[in-house]
Amino acid sequence: MITPEDFGRVAVLMGGRSAEREVSLRSGAAVLAALRERGVDAHPVDPGPDVLEVLATGSYQRAFVILHGRGGEDGVIQGALETLGLPYTGSGVLGSALGMDKYRCKLLWRGAGLPTPEFVVLRGESDLMDAAELGFPLMIKPAHEGSSIGMAKVEDPEQLAEGWQSAARLDSLVLAERWIEGWECTAAVLDGEALPLIRLETPRSFYDFEAKYSATTTCYHCPCGLAEDDERRLQGLALDAFEAIAGHGWGRVDLMRDESGGPWLLEVNTAPGMTDHSLVPMAARARGIPFEELVWRILGTTFGR
Repeated sequence: MITPEDFGRVAVLMGGRSAEREVSLRSGAAVLAALRERGVDAHPVDPGPDVLEVLATGSYQRAFVILHGRGGEDGVIQGALETLGLPYTGSGVLGSALGMDKYRCKLLWRGAGLPTPEFVVLRGESDLMDAAELGFPLMIKPAHEGSSIGMAKVEDPEQLAEGWQSAARLDSLVLAERWIEGWECTAAVLDGEALPLIRLETPRSFYDFEAKYSATTTCYHCPCGLAEDDERRLQGLALDAFEAIAGHGWGRVDLMRDESGGPWLLEVNTAPGMTDHSLVPMAARARGIPFEELVWRILGTTFGR
């Protein structure tokens, strides 16, 4: 049986310099409190330019990575931790990089025969016509942002151009993805198991940043309302998608189920949120796993690296 002392001194990596910094700080504070409540010697580390020195000289024995977005969820910090020989939570360099890059993630899924909506890469105005041929509405996505930052549902060519220009200010690579009409669900993955699905419902046009973190009108359905066999199939698809990108330890896969019941993979999160609005803790509770136990089990996956 693992004891708090077995973990040693733990760095909780939180904050960072991405557009999701504030969400990461909230997630990190919750993780830090849960670990300390369980007796773990956990300490906050907000990575700056001197992060390698801080980790190397801090007598840390492992790291809980709860950084969201670029620099923390894209393989960069994971490479640093590998170099230092410091065991850490979540996916490795490859899995993190693929999960953060929506474009290459979708290419990989498509190559593996996994269902994901058609898309067009928007690198310039000349690509807008190709995107329009997918049919409206479309979803515009920066390829390397999380928390729905920069995303927009567009209904016509004028909105398409505006959505692309807005997203391009955040990322040099932008996707226009075929809109799927139906309902959105998410599958949390914990140490090789898909937790109960959560169906998301919002009066907004989609599950955007406000719906995720501040709206009081977002509804979370868990149980999701599917028949047991249908839920099991979606959970299996989520595990296949997570494995395809070399995901490790824990994460979350977002899906759509269209009006005919067909599943569509949207994206994968390799360091999901752990705030009071976050979905992984919600799914864990439905599985009978309290928050402190969830955090403990995630940290426990570092022994299998």
